[in-house]
Amino acid sequence: MNLLYHPKVLDHHTSADHPEHRSRLLAFGELAAEPELPDGAEYLELVHSKRYIQEVREFCAVRQALDGDTETSRGSYEAAAAAVGATILAMERGDFALVRPPGHHAYAGEGHGFCLFNNVAVAAQKAVNEGKKVLILDFDGHLGDGTMDIFYHSNQVMYWSLHQYPAYPGNGAAHEIGADKGKGYTINIPLPSGSGDDIFRHAIEYFLPIAEQFKPDVVAVSAGFDAHQYDPVLQLRASGNFYHYIGRQLAETFPGKLFAVLEGGYNVEELPRCVHNFLAGVNGQAELPFPEVQTSSGLRLWETYEMHLHSAAGLLQKHWKF
Repeated sequence: MNLLYHPKVLDHHTSADHPEHRSRLLAFGELAAEPELPDGAEYLELVHSKRYIQEVREFCAVRQALDGDTETSRGSYEAAAAAVGATILAMERGDFALVRPPGHHAYAGEGHGFCLFNNVAVAAQKAVNEGKKVLILDFDGHLGDGTMDIFYHSNQVMYWSLHQYPAYPGNGAAHEIGADKGKGYTINIPLPSGSGDDIFRHAIEYFLPIAEQFKPDVVAVSAGFDAHQYDPVLQLRASGNFYHYIGRQLAETFPGKLFAVLEGGYNVEELPRCVHNFLAGVNGQAELPFPEVQTSSGLRLWETYEMHLHSAAGLLQKHWKF
């Protein structure tokens, strides 16, 4: 897995104090630019309404925010379309799309949480239209509520999220497991504030058998890194070691099926380290580029986590074997 980058994504400008700004990607230093991306705009209607796509165009033209958190600039529409194109190319190649704006809070007809278009959802729907089943693992510290909503009624996409709870956007409780034919295909793992590597690893290992039973053709990773212990936005305590672990685990479990796209992660010093740890894990490198001391969770955190875990498991065991 390689980083896939195009400088067009830097044309999305936000205010200097906004958490999602250009410096997130500039922190990676000199990056080789992909010479040609697919035109992401051609794929937007796979999940987004025509009305919403036109609304984003119009808002960007006058630099109007989509909501209180989601700023735009004159280059934001093109940057967001380029992010979609890069994500589709990453899916085709098995790469990591280093993009912005992020996407997993974007609904079919609304943008929220710094997100304009839902990069991973567009790519996943493209794969579904080609007859493939898609697993989306979202380890961003926030629930990808837009992604969950888009596929909540689908049995062709399994959405699996680990996220701080309660936290923005507020939903993602253990009982939210999908609806209609999609019931059992949404897996929410709410994590209490302060959760460390031990809880993160347990959450992966406990629910991984369900993902395997789903037998996905494509595994998409909504790779956000704001669950890191030094991220300023949330209060989770994953170390950089966790991202190496999850990269290795996914690559070994789903060989040849994996791609990833950047979501959150707002500590500009730690973000590149976390991403490179993840890539090293996926690529089978035993040595961590940026090792940290493992973090652990106290008894009360485990009790809260296990309460949510057993609630989710009790509902999901009607659909899957543990």
